[in-house]
Amino acid sequence: TMKSLSRREFSRLITGAAAATGVAALALLNARSGLAQRRSLASFTVHGFGPISPVLPNNTSELVDVPTQGNLVGVPLIALPALFQYTAISLRGQRFSNGAAIPGAHDGMAVFQGRAGHNILVRNHELSISTSAGCLTANGKQYDRFAGTAAGTGGGGTSTVVVDRNGRVVEDYISLGGTIRNCAGGATPWNSWITCEENVTTPSTDGRATLRHGYNFEVPSQLKEAVDPIPLVAMGRMNHEAVSVDAQTGYVYETEDRNDSAYYRFVPKKKPNRFGDLQEGGDLYAMVVKPGQRSTCTGEPLPTTVLQGTEVVDTRGLRGGASGSVLPFLGQPLAVEWVKLEDVDPVDDTLRFEALSKGAAAWFRGEGAWFHRGKHYFVCSNAGDAGEGQVWCYDPSRETVTLLVESTAENLHAGPDNLTIARDGTIYLCEDGSGGTPGSASYSQRIVGIDATGGLFTFAQNLVSTAEFAGACFSQDGHYLYVNLQGQGITLAIWRTDHRPIYLATGFVASSR
Repeated sequence: TMKSLSRREFSRLITGAAAATGVAALALLNARSGLAQRRSLASFTVHGFGPISPVLPNNTSELVDVPTQGNLVGVPLIALPALFQYTAISLRGQRFSNGAAIPGAHDGMAVFQGRAGHNILVRNHELSISTSAGCLTANGKQYDRFAGTAAGTGGGGTSTVVVDRNGRVVEDYISLGGTIRNCAGGATPWNSWITCEENVTTPSTDGRATLRHGYNFEVPSQLKEAVDPIPLVAMGRMNHEAVSVDAQTGYVYETEDRNDSAYYRFVPKKKPNRFGDLQEGGDLYAMVVKPGQRSTCTGEPLPTTVLQGTEVVDTRGLRGGASGSVLPFLGQPLAVEWVKLEDVDPVDDTLRFEALSKGAAAWFRGEGAWFHRGKHYFVCSNAGDAGEGQVWCYDPSRETVTLLVESTAENLHAGPDNLTIARDGTIYLCEDGSGGTPGSASYSQRIVGIDATGGLFTFAQNLVSTAEFAGACFSQDGHYLYVNLQGQGITLAIWRTDHRPIYLATGFVASSR
């Protein structure tokens, strides 16, 4: 079994498996993880950009008596490597360009290239119905006006923030209102943002709702006002989390934040190339991991579970097995197929039940998703035997899915949520772990990078909140990383002090072979 392999042999095996599938050697993280109980953390951590330490925002002098947050002057919000600086912008309680209050719960986000060197952020607000103020649009285009709530309640939605080269806000406004718990989403190749409701409220479950929720909405990046809120019903009504859009086909891949979730593919009726095309509908499918496949390392079969009356492959914990081996399916491409779903707009939260009854694989809390060089990466936040999360990669050219990362210890990596991938192929994971004392060595709310060898490095740590980082995304030129402190409602613009792109010296470009 794998327990008998040396670290060098284990690493060689995983590297070979990763190379054979055209997936960069991220699986080495698992090799290091599997040895965590017998080795120190230093055996699977790497230098990255160097050690981190508390850093003041460049605009710290401006953060005086921030509404709802108090005086933040002289407060280091995050720790970063020595090469980096940042500004804190668009804080909860400050004012938009039109004078309206900026809502909080900043979450998923994408960045688009604007004019005059500006970057355009489209940012989610994971707010519920009861939130006062919330995402109230200036032009009155609200999806749900929430009967019986306080005047001015806008619920969740998105805001759009235009940022200049110095990390300063040029313009900002609410771009979608009247939705609930907009958690993550995904950018499209045609410069729009698909925002996802992580909520399935209906008027029958909450009398304040006047419409059904649980949908995706598309928001153009340069509309300059709130979008007409049209739900993309054909993409399914469920507890959405994130999407990744295939640049070649226009297919949209969707994650679902449930303990027994499915992984979905939306095939549009026509290949989309501009805002609005997705409104024409399409077909929805769920991924089936073909049963009966065996570990090429140990020979043991994929674990299965009976869900919704059907025996399905259960990806939620692929360690252990009869032989007690360490991660027997690590780095191994697993053959998949897709099953079509019919009731994509169910009255109740049952979309995944139809998927499972038709043999779709079960995933544990599908969360962040990202498209990079022909492949779709997605996170299962609390999956694995340790409950600390997995990262998977779906390759549509081969119709395979591969387990790249499974954390086996909280101090290794805790609860990956949002993820993004830099142009050099380095993966950055936003933790949503168990928290602890901000600034302590054991505190888990970090941005963790994975380099070419699969080694882990800490890129940033939250020093002021016990809530997660969210919405990490790189500008198209690679010079800026934008990310949110979700709990405090702060957006950060991070860049290198030498103004070079944010590339690791040992970074890699994920193979597209």
